[in-house]
Amino acid sequence: MKPLLDGVPQAFGPQLKILALLTFLSLLPAIVLTMSSFTRVLVVLSFVRQGIGTQQSPPNQVLVGIALFVTVFTMTPVTQVILKDAWEPYQAGKIDESAAIEKATAPIRGFMLRQTREADLALFYKAAKKELPKTEQEVPLSIAAPAFIVSELTTAFQMGVLVLLPFLVVDLAVASVLMSMGMMMVPPTSIALPLKLLLFVLVDGWHLLVGSLLRSFG
Repeated sequence: MKPLLDGVPQAFGPQLKILALLTFLSLLPAIVLTMSSFTRVLVVLSFVRQGIGTQQSPPNQVLVGIALFVTVFTMTPVTQVILKDAWEPYQAGKIDESAAIEKATAPIRGFMLRQTREADLALFYKAAKKELPKTEQEVPLSIAAPAFIVSELTTAFQMGVLVLLPFLVVDLAVASVLMSMGMMMVPPTSIALPLKLLLFVLVDGWHLLVGSLLRSFG
């Protein structure tokens, strides 16, 4: 191990540390997108907008902003563990870089595995021709991350289907009424859109939606 620099053990040279930091910063958006709750939240919010039928309301920037803040909220317990177990000991010079990285990845891996289906995890272990692990600590991030993404997409689409069903009922009801009245030239969306918006507002849709997303990570 190299001499202390500002009270921190240096396992790598300054050049390598700068290179590692730049690499991490370049990968940070992908990490946020794929190793957190962001994917599920954004996909479900997109399904809601599609179900209501408003193409650009809320705009993409608003949906991404909501997804980011919900992600920050749901990932706060994980970040607190990382700060306590990895960052603070590293800053105090009690552990080196490799130990800090190992301690930082543990809570992230734990979060991902809690949301990952066993079938998806087994799929990647089978593809890698490895035996299934006996403990959570034996699962590498190279397997946990893709299995987590597949599980998140599956869960998001399941929630999206449940979100779309009430709007589909409204669309079918409006189309049936217009057909029975002989008003086939009237676009069903012009009638269904305000009805779906009214329904969504009356049931306090955003509250129910965000609450369901938060509970799904419980």
